[in-house]
This record gives sequence, C-alpha cells and structure tokens, in this order.
Amino acid sequence: MAGFFEEIKRRKVYRVAAAYVVVGGGVIQLASAVFPAWELPAWALRLVIVLLLTGFPISLILAWALEVTPEGIRTTPTLPSTPRRRRNVIALLAVGVIVSAAAGFFLLPRASARKLDKSIAVLPFENFSDDKENAYFADGIQDDLLTTLSKIGDLKVISRTSVMQYRGRANNVREIGKALGVSAVLEGSVRRAGNRVRVNVQLIDATNDEHLWADEYDRELTDVFAIQSDLADKIATALRAKLSPEEKAQIERKPTENADAYLAFIQAHGYVTKPDRLPADLRTAEELYQRAVQLDPNFALAHANLSRLESTIYHFSDPTPARLEKARAAFKTASSLQPDLPETHVALGYIYYYGDRDYERALAEFEIAQRGLPNDSATYLAIAAIHRRQGKWADSTAGFEKAASLDPKDGFIWENLAINYMAMRNYSAAEKTLDRGLAVAPESMNLHAMRAELQIHWKGDVGAVEKALAKVRPDFDPGGTVTCARYGIYILTHRYEEALHLMQQSPQQSFHMEIPVDQPKALLIGQALRLLHKDAEARAAYEEARGILEASVREVPDDAMRHALLGQIYAALGRREDAIREGKRAVEILPESKDALEGPMTTIGLAQIYAVVGDRDGALSLLEHLLEIPSSLSVQMLRLDPIWDSLRNDPRFMELLKKHGGSS
Repeated sequence: MAGFFEEIKRRKVYRVAAAYVVVGGGVIQLASAVFPAWELPAWALRLVIVLLLTGFPISLILAWALEVTPEGIRTTPTLPSTPRRRRNVIALLAVGVIVSAAAGFFLLPRASARKLDKSIAVLPFENFSDDKENAYFADGIQDDLLTTLSKIGDLKVISRTSVMQYRGRANNVREIGKALGVSAVLEGSVRRAGNRVRVNVQLIDATNDEHLWADEYDRELTDVFAIQSDLADKIATALRAKLSPEEKAQIERKPTENADAYLAFIQAHGYVTKPDRLPADLRTAEELYQRAVQLDPNFALAHANLSRLESTIYHFSDPTPARLEKARAAFKTASSLQPDLPETHVALGYIYYYGDRDYERALAEFEIAQRGLPNDSATYLAIAAIHRRQGKWADSTAGFEKAASLDPKDGFIWENLAINYMAMRNYSAAEKTLDRGLAVAPESMNLHAMRAELQIHWKGDVGAVEKALAKVRPDFDPGGTVTCARYGIYILTHRYEEALHLMQQSPQQSFHMEIPVDQPKALLIGQALRLLHKDAEARAAYEEARGILEASVREVPDDAMRHALLGQIYAALGRREDAIREGKRAVEILPESKDALEGPMTTIGLAQIYAVVGDRDGALSLLEHLLEIPSSLSVQMLRLDPIWDSLRNDPRFMELLKKHGGSS
C-alpha cells in the first residue's frame, strides 16, 4: 500500500481531490441558496448533488491517468517500479465511491427535506433585565414583532394568545411546531438597562429542531423598531416569503420616537390582551394609552388602539354616548395622522360595529384592515362575529375556524365558535368544539364554564356547573361572575333561600347575567323573594330596581336590553301595559332582522314579560318562533327556569317541549 499512496501523490490525485471538494461544496452551497429563491423544484438540487458525487470518483481516475503539462494534457507515464497498476486503479475507484457514498449520506437527506412552509410562531421573549418589572417590556417587544410580521401576507403568523402559554416552559420546539401548525419558531430574550436594549433571537426549524440562524442586537430604546423591522425582513427571507413594497414600507415605519410613550403603549397593550378582559384591566389600559398619546400626540397607532379600546368598553360595559364619542375622537386623530394605517381601519370598523351597528360599513373597514394585517386573528374574529349578527351562520363559523387556525390557543375564539353551534342547537358539535378548545387551552376557565353550561341546555344537567363551581377558590369572583353562576343554579334548582342569601351577602351592586347590560342587585333579590312568595319584600326590592333601571334607560334611551329589563321589572310589579310597552320597545330597537345574535334575546325578554303578566298566547307564540330559529333559548331551559311556571299547565307548552325536544 505504501507504493500505492506514493503513486497517488506523484500523480497529484490528492490535489485534484481537494480542489474538487472545495469547488463542489461551493456549488452545492450556492445551489441551496439560489434554487429555492428561483422556486426551482427540490429534485433539481438533488440532481446537482448526485452529479457532483458521481463525478468525484471519475475525477480521481482522470487525475490518476492524465496530467497537465505545458504541451497540453497527456497520459501520466508509468514508472517501471510501480506494480499492479490495474489493482491500484480499482482501489482508487473504490475509495472515490466510498467517499461519495458517505458524502451522499449526509447531503441528500438535507436536500430532500421538505421545504419549510411560510409559517412561524414567536414565543414569549425571556426577560433578562435586572428589574423583573421589565417583563412587560419583553412582552412588548415580542408583541410588536408579531404585529410587524402579521403585515406580511405571504406568512402565516400565530397570534399572541396562543404563544403566550409557552412562557416559562421547557420548550420542545418540535412539539410546539406540531401543536401550533408552524414550520419555524423564533425564541428570544430581552435585557433592558435604562435606555439601552439588548435582544438575542434564534430562528429554529420546528420540523427537525435545527437552528436556522441567530442574531444579537444592542441598541438604544427607540431603536427597537429598527430591530423589529430587521428581524421581520430576516424571517421573511429565511422562510422565503415575498414582501410587497407596501408591506416593506409598513414594517420599516417607526410608530413613535418617544421612548416613554412607547413604554406606556406596550404596557397598555399588555392589559388589553389579558385573557379574561376584565373591566379593571381595560380601564388601566385606557389610562396608559392616554398617557402614550399625551407624551407623543403624533403617535397614530396609540390613538387607533385607544379608539378600539373605547369602542370595546362601550359595547361590553358602558354603552353611553360619551364613551362612543371618545372612540370617535381618538379615531379622527389617528386617521388625520396616518390614514393608511391598518389599525386605523380596525378602529373605525369597531365604531361602526359596536357603536352604530352598521355592519356593512364595519365589514368594509375590516376587509381593508385585513389586507394590511393578513395574519391578525382578531380581524377574522370581528368579521365572523358580524356575519353571525347578519344571520350568515355558515360564513361566521368558517371565519371563526380561520381565526382559530391563526390563534389556536385563544379560548375566546373557541367560545364564539361554540356559541354558533349552541345557537343552532347542534349541541354535539358545540361539545366537540369546546373539547378542541380545551385540548389546546386547558387552563381556560371560560371554556370549562361554557362546557358545563352546555350540559344544562343539552341535557338539563346542572350537576356539571355545580362541580365546576365547587373547584373555584372562595376569593375568586371577578365582577361577580361566580356569584351570578351560583345564583343561576340556585334558581334553576328551586333553592330560592340560598339564592336570596347569596345575593344579600354579595358586595356587588350590579351583575352581568346572560344579557349584555348590568342588572341591579335589587332586581335579583326581588326575583328570589317573589319565588319565595314574600310578596311585600319582593315589591320593595323591585321598586328599588325600577328606579335604577328607569334612570339607566333615560341615560341611554336606545339600548334595547335596558328597555327589556325595565319591562321585566314592570311585569313583576303588576304593571302589565308598561311591561309590554317596554318589551315591545326593546324588540323595535333591536329586532332579529337587524341582529341575528342579540335580536332573539329581546324576543326572549318579551316572551318572559308575556309569561309573567299572564298572556299565554303571546308567550307561546314567541317561544314557538324562537325554537325554530338560531337563538339562546333551549327546551331544557324552558323545563327548568321558573320564569315559565305560568305556562306549565298549558297543554300547548307541553306539546312545544315535546316537539322541539330532540336537538342533538
């Protein structure tokens, strides 16, 4: 063998092999980068690799047989002392084949690996700051990056709610990729000291846990926007996502130059995106957004988000003209500063949706926003919710499914999807939907509560709710929600003394129960007293509630639910004509033709008024209608709720239950 290796050296085979490896490696590296950019098929890269591997042993044989001289290429002379020339050539060929096979073992699988699809999850950034209160800042950096990425139409970006659940966990990137349906995951950390920020990030292939690249940024606080735009550009390049000129301009635009305004902004956004969306959190967010725009009056994005928040507060807890005017004023400022900002169209969409119930104009604005925020699950959610109010249940369900694909761990989306199925009384589909939600968001209290409530509507089983309530710690009662649930169960199970005691002991003065308007504590106490046949005490409680509701109706005369609630109070007080007038006024303000979700609630309210004042024909006619359309009314609730007691000895009521009792 010593002679064999000496002959290889003399014939310069070593040199040719080394040159071939260097050049071949460069060709493969270049092809790996260029072929995908040119959108050439994967087999083209594999073909290049196979040809180069095949050429390696051939190049060795040619190097053995030929040499380059000043006179040209000629056959390498054989020395008389070189024995077994044929055996040497065979050995050289074998070495070349073995080397090529070994290289192919490593190169071909990588070349054959599936192309990463254009989808990514940005995990919560770790806070490495000495001040642990800066955790909100790390969340803000992550959230802004998500917002920036969501503007790239060629990417699928998982929303914030879904990724936040991986905070503080020992992350298995492959499992996360599978759970969220993405091919890439971005991890990062943030360290802030004064006005200096250090951000470390790494992009990981979720299909094989390989690091695609890593980077570190050390900048001034106001340069975080440059960091985000640079990261967005690198991620788009790595995932081969195309950026339009408009998208590139959007992600490179700085929303503010004021560091303090930016800090207030990201703190506000942190409160807005808390999963429970409690009124106290929304009020804190409002104060922080207001601080941000005071510090930088030209901060268009903060004005737009403030407008959206004001519309949300108007819809869920404070439907007053003053609140809606705040939403309009913030929108006008945002629009004057940056009319092409997608979030400005979102803000206007919510004013039309929540404030004006002008669904067509709201849809138009959300569709404009969607073009600038193609990965924003909240926009898909809003469009799906509007379609539901328009009675387009199939379109609504498809929209919620799309929102769930972008934010699969957001329990609020699964709740809305389940509401669709429950309204259509497809209870088995609702149960499957809630189970899908709980599978990806097992800590969602709302999903657990809704699944328990489903058993009442579907099977008349109140035990599931009671078991769920038994697990709630005694000091947990945000906004009186737990008290409401317990009160409702006591009423359905005829434990009126317990219901009365619960309400009397509660520090809450008003409650949200089923309908989107505050119900005075006195009303619920009056209801329990009436069911206990304590008529004088009940009347006193209802009179107290009447004063509160009459003032509330004067404050917002166009709120249908306030009229419906006032009508029920009048009915309990025996004021038949006043009660029916208010119930009909509620239906007139918000008919089913205007709102397929809340419209039936006003019809239910009128049916309840008819039942209480003794108009059986009116009540039964409406109940028959309500059970034939999508609504929140169920046969099991008709059986359980004592408000329908006046109808129970009517054969038509029993026939109604029998006729519609087969919902799945």
